[in-house]
Amino acid sequence: MNILISNGRVIDPANRSDAVQNVYVSGGKIVALGQAPDGFVAERTIDASGLVVAPGFIDLAARLREPGFEYRATLESEMEAAMAGGVTSLAIPPDTDPALDEPGLVEMLTYRAKKLNRAHIYPVGALTIGLKGERLSEMAELVEAGCVAFSQANVPIVDNAVLMRALQYAATFDFRVWLQPLAPFLSRGGNAHDGEVATRMGLAGIPVAAETVALFTYLELAKITGARLHITRLSSAAGLALIEQARAEGMDVTCDVSINHVHLCDMDIGYFDSNCHLIPPLRSQRDREALCRGLAEGRVNALCSDHTPVDDDGKQAPFSESEPGATGLELLLPLTLKWAERAGLSLLDGLARITSDAARIVGITKAGHLAVGARADICVFDPDTHVTVTRDNLRSQGKNTPFLGMELPGKVRYTLVEGQVMYAVD
Repeated sequence: MNILISNGRVIDPANRSDAVQNVYVSGGKIVALGQAPDGFVAERTIDASGLVVAPGFIDLAARLREPGFEYRATLESEMEAAMAGGVTSLAIPPDTDPALDEPGLVEMLTYRAKKLNRAHIYPVGALTIGLKGERLSEMAELVEAGCVAFSQANVPIVDNAVLMRALQYAATFDFRVWLQPLAPFLSRGGNAHDGEVATRMGLAGIPVAAETVALFTYLELAKITGARLHITRLSSAAGLALIEQARAEGMDVTCDVSINHVHLCDMDIGYFDSNCHLIPPLRSQRDREALCRGLAEGRVNALCSDHTPVDDDGKQAPFSESEPGATGLELLLPLTLKWAERAGLSLLDGLARITSDAARIVGITKAGHLAVGARADICVFDPDTHVTVTRDNLRSQGKNTPFLGMELPGKVRYTLVEGQVMYAVD
């Protein structure tokens, strides 16, 4: 279908472009910007006057809960949530049941997602069989099946010899390894940041050292093996300092932070709000501010939702017994806009963290930008409309989020995937 998106403010961080112009879509691709190509006849026109036209957003951490956890969420429900949030590409962590450690599982997941004809998925394969940290997965076969990187999700490898072999394997084939820094023994049994708030509330703490000790190990092993490393869900100022030190020594290491850790700190737990039970835990206000500065300056490379839908039963337990995680696909854009405004950034720079910067980490070349010839994954949104987050207006099956009741900027009006309108609010 030929689609004309007219009179919108086209923001393309990858090409540093911000101008009011038309976008012409045909055959699932962007065929022209500004002037119509010869012979172009629009079959549908989307009036984007007063709206922003941006690349579809790329989320580096979206648990769709299949296979194995369908009672918490399904591919169908979470794909709908992605469309409502303007998210057209999703990196999928491997902590499904069973874990994404076999090519057949990865192929099944990508096939089911393709049949739904919604967002593109990019599976992150399990670094070890069953995420048990004992035997390495067949990374080369998993890449052939569609995996873009390898991870342990939230399950740390206890045996550093296994981790070193995994990094050596990955380095041999130039696979990027995504690791969440969480020292297994320092974090064991904890459920909140080890500080004054946890002490007053009687919660078991997870110290910042759980992140820095693991991170130091990962960086040292990556330096020895030459592996390309991406650090997921950074939560502390000390952790960011270690990454910057490694970069100064010439290491190829990137990192991301979740929307939760950019906007919230341990004080937000309040009266044992289980929606704030997350992995890693919400850290101190000082850590939050350091991460925000790092993200604004590009030292933290990307922003993600860390979308982890949990059923109501899992969140209605006492804080320490509740299941960690929060839904976030539909909140990625509003919370990015809120952070960018608070940081004094332009829309161009703010959106870069969830488009072009995220695309580079995943290795996506066809999307994350609006150049002629790019895949027509596009989000059209109203930056000036504010929406209150409620359980009723969340499309995700998981209704758990610390941002319930908050009024946030930005409302998605249209989401296009490969030139097809998958979501529309006229």
